[in-house]
Amino acid sequence: MNSKTYSAKPTDVVRKWYIVDASKAPMGRVATEVATLLTGKGKPMYTAHIDCGDYVIITNTDKLVATGNKLDGKIYYKHSKYPGGLKSATLKEQMEKDSTRVLFKAVRGMLPVNKLRADRLMRLKLYPGSEHNHNAQAPVEYKLTHVKDLSKETK
Repeated sequence: MNSKTYSAKPTDVVRKWYIVDASKAPMGRVATEVATLLTGKGKPMYTAHIDCGDYVIITNTDKLVATGNKLDGKIYYKHSKYPGGLKSATLKEQMEKDSTRVLFKAVRGMLPVNKLRADRLMRLKLYPGSEHNHNAQAPVEYKLTHVKDLSKETK
């Protein structure tokens, strides 16, 4: 048998542009699927040490859905590195301040921690409204899978 394992080269990578509506699914479901698109794991040519991922545009981050008690229970921390410099904010406060930052952190946490993460995150474009300035790239609408009916869960 003369079967060889295929290993993608950086010159073989063809990147597509996808557009995802963040208001269609809960935050975690959006973040996992976007992380998969950014890594390129859905492609047959996926190679772990080569960045095979696509560009992802996420719109409507201000209409992001949080299920359960996450709006008040999920807390984001940051520290100034000085004594007494710990600050905290709930998900609701973070959403009011900057909704794109919340989804950026969620996607960043789902990407593997390696040298490719920064480049993958640069291909992530986030917009609070439904308008974006990437029409020239002809993005394709990405249908989120495993999405439940959100009308029962949201308040």
